[in-house]
Amino acid sequence: MNIFVAKLNFKTRTEDLEKAFAQFGEVSTVKIIKDRDTGRSKGYGFVEMPNDSEAQAAIDGLNEKELDGRVIIVKPANPKSPAS
Repeated sequence: MNIFVAKLNFKTRTEDLEKAFAQFGEVSTVKIIKDRDTGRSKGYGFVEMPNDSEAQAAIDGLNEKELDGRVIIVKPANPKSPAS
């Protein structure tokens, strides 16, 4: 399952996000979206977990919880719409 994570602290690193989600199960990828020009975090990212029940547990366990001093939003990512 692909999980959308919003309201991240701009200082949160990929490793920090992976560690938070790994408490709930296997994490396959973590990506924090960065500004193309500055390289600074845009404050959101995506976490992919292969097991849907573990992913749901992570969503339930981390949504509206504090990570690096900010209350984060965690929910299933919307599937990418096909490019037209």
